[in-house]
Amino acid sequence: MTGTFVGMPTFPVAARRALGDAQLRHNLGQATATIRAKRQRLVEEVDAAVPTSAADPQGLGGWEALRRAGAAVKEAALRSLPEHLERLEAELVANGATVHWARDAAEACSVVAAVARAHGVREVVKVKSMVTQEIGLNEALEAEGVAAWETDLAELIVQLDEDLPSHILVPAIHRNRAEVREIFLRRMKEVGRAAPDGLGDEPAALAAAARSHLREKFLSARMAVSGANFAVAETGTLVVVESEGNGRMCLTLPEVLVSVVGIEKVVPTWEQLDPMLRLLPRSSTGERMNPYTSTWSGTAAGDGPGEVHVVLLDNGRTRALADEVGRQALRCIRCSACLNVCPVYERTGGHAYGSVYPGPIGAILNPLLNGVGHDDQVDSLPYASTLCGACFEVCPVRIDIPSVLVDQRAQVVDAHRGRRRSGEAVVMRLAAATLADEGRLGFAERFTGVGLRAARRGAGWPGLRRWTGARDLPRPPRESFRAWWRRTGGGTR
Repeated sequence: MTGTFVGMPTFPVAARRALGDAQLRHNLGQATATIRAKRQRLVEEVDAAVPTSAADPQGLGGWEALRRAGAAVKEAALRSLPEHLERLEAELVANGATVHWARDAAEACSVVAAVARAHGVREVVKVKSMVTQEIGLNEALEAEGVAAWETDLAELIVQLDEDLPSHILVPAIHRNRAEVREIFLRRMKEVGRAAPDGLGDEPAALAAAARSHLREKFLSARMAVSGANFAVAETGTLVVVESEGNGRMCLTLPEVLVSVVGIEKVVPTWEQLDPMLRLLPRSSTGERMNPYTSTWSGTAAGDGPGEVHVVLLDNGRTRALADEVGRQALRCIRCSACLNVCPVYERTGGHAYGSVYPGPIGAILNPLLNGVGHDDQVDSLPYASTLCGACFEVCPVRIDIPSVLVDQRAQVVDAHRGRRRSGEAVVMRLAAATLADEGRLGFAERFTGVGLRAARRGAGWPGLRRWTGARDLPRPPRESFRAWWRRTGGGTR
């Protein structure tokens, strides 16, 4: 793998390759099953804490009530997004931060690179951030001669292996601990403090090796880059939740901090942040609360970075906001619960989606952010689903992913309408012409039986096998509906 998803094949091609990797399927199956079980226990715990009552006959208390509260917070924020963003900017500036607005990835990367140049920085440490992966920040900084070091354990594994993330929460989910040990032994010595001799593959030993390696980075870096899980408009506060403590090291030790934040991350008030902080850890890591919640609002003398920059990023988000069906995808809090229950993701892994946003949410978010009709890889993603609905059932903010997938499939078809003369398009045009005229339909019905009998006999032909391999052809009827109607006088005889 390379350091970027650019040039990835369409989902069917990439998925076919992934299905041939038995070790990948084993790693994914084991990891997702573990996370699912932890999440389910905590959901049941929330439900058990709410007594059944006649006032709640539909059982909407407990976890479901929390889901609805989270969805309502995000939906209300999106509907008044301009006002909340202006409030967020004003509060951040009042707190001493410098706010930048970025229309796309190039503008956002340019801002971060300019800050690094202004301070003569050659190395930065990073909090785990999906949005900086989305814009290709590491590659942009590398082109400027600046090395960006990931400090999240799973992100570090991926970076050292020159691999790509395959999961929103656990980017190295496709690796087992034996593979991680080999990566540490081979690569750590090339970029910093080496892994200890005799390193085993016990999780504690691997974590200790990563901690020792990263401590050197934390103590020497003068600049850090972060994202944010949420941005509270009323106080201009950015929020990061994490499990390892590496984020807090990045947010407090360096002299300069640059935070790249998607504009959809805003919530209006601290009160409305409350349900989000209860939904996210339960849905992502299967914990009642995350071990570290870090907040920052700007600069303070003698406390933390002396210079703070916040880049508010669009990069297709206003495009998604304009889509009446798809805009709900911007509620996403990046918990990855939909990935962990998806039968497609569990068998193909994240790389097959060709994006930093894999799984069901990636299948809708990537087309929404990038648009359809101009990239076959993006256009293939809405079809990377069985539409089983499991993703909606677990989504903590009630994103109806199956409905958005169906809508986007229609958009993909419309975008290509008239461009390609595919076999399917020709058949559909013929069907439309036949069904639109009574005479043509009656004529065609005379040959239905003949056609079905021929198709059943030729089911093994290469041209038909792709269809008949997963479907049963119906037996031809003894007579057509029109013939029955004539014979029975419309069912009266």
